[in-house]
Amino acid sequence: MLDVPEARLTWKPGGGWSLKEQAGHLADLEPLWATRLDEFLAGADTLSAADLANTKTHEAHHNDRPLDQILTTFREARSAWMARLDQLDPLDFAREAFHPRLRVRIRLVDHLYFVAEHDDHHLARVWELR
Repeated sequence: MLDVPEARLTWKPGGGWSLKEQAGHLADLEPLWATRLDEFLAGADTLSAADLANTKTHEAHHNDRPLDQILTTFREARSAWMARLDQLDPLDFAREAFHPRLRVRIRLVDHLYFVAEHDDHHLARVWELR
């Protein structure tokens, strides 16, 4: 994807996020996913709430950063998170906590599905913008 012209990478049709901003948003949420994993494993009753205004993404100026830097940031954070998941006991995936936006108790395995669905939404948008 690094062969995509810069104008295309920063194009914001209809005022939405650009391709770089979509990718940056995925990286921006990695700390939340790591925190929530900690919370599941610690037996927390309620998971940390997401910033539904996406302040971090709006203030990150992803369009001013090289795409390879954005992708490296995401790749490193996600790889670290996945390495942690690989070390879990299978029973850990059944741990439950209250999800503040969904307003239901979910298992860790459900949360992982939630993250995958979130990623898929933004990756689909990246491919559309490309």
